[in-house]
Amino acid sequence: MKTKYYIIFSTALLIIFLDQLAKFLIKRSFQTNKPVPIIKNILDFTYVTNTGSAFGLFKGFNLFFILFSIIVIITIVYFIRTIKKNETALQFPIGLLLGGTIGNLIDRIAYGYVIDFIDFRIWPVFNIADSAVTISVVLLIVLLWRK
Repeated sequence: MKTKYYIIFSTALLIIFLDQLAKFLIKRSFQTNKPVPIIKNILDFTYVTNTGSAFGLFKGFNLFFILFSIIVIITIVYFIRTIKKNETALQFPIGLLLGGTIGNLIDRIAYGYVIDFIDFRIWPVFNIADSAVTISVVLLIVLLWRK
């Protein structure tokens, strides 16, 4: 297997695994909307469901977000073929984006909502997949800006 595919897909699989494992444990062990302090006054785990996008915007558009996620995944898979061997810096963020998108898509299809639980109290509740997507977008902007 080519190295770029290995890096991209192993990163994506790791994010999907960690995201889904965390969500499984949260769904199984926590009550919805009941914060559990992890680091006093800084970080709670709060199990919430989100039918919208980031920050809970556009609630109730689950089908739209399913279709949008599928389009994003297809676009990423197509884009992977265009990455040159020497563009190694793109591989990790592409893997993060793919894994994060698939992680939340799994929730939307399985439950009709996304499970969020990381609660910094001053920011909307989010999850590992959201973090991967956000980090990937920041990295891709920086990398493409420098190009």
